[in-house]
Amino acid sequence: MNPARGEAALSVAGERLTLRPSFEALVAAEEELGPLFALVERAAGGGLKVSEIASLFWHCVAARPEGLTRERVGEAIAEVGLAKATPVLKVLLTQILQGRG
Repeated sequence: MNPARGEAALSVAGERLTLRPSFEALVAAEEELGPLFALVERAAGGGLKVSEIASLFWHCVAARPEGLTRERVGEAIAEVGLAKATPVLKVLLTQILQGRG
């Protein structure tokens, strides 16, 4: 994981996944979730759904291990709780807004 690249880590089933908000990942997320600025606004206003967080995380997984599913990513968020998932989300949203500097 490289924070300078806007990467964050999420533990899923004992495996640490690198979440990388690449152009390709963000385009895929935007296709599913709508405009990214609206996503950021919903997050800032406390209106982001867990399903939206899971979708963003899913699209940003840099290398998906065999057998990893979107549902498992969502379950991992539920297991760690929003308090621990929020810093990961913040890293990705910051990257969306600011880029790599």
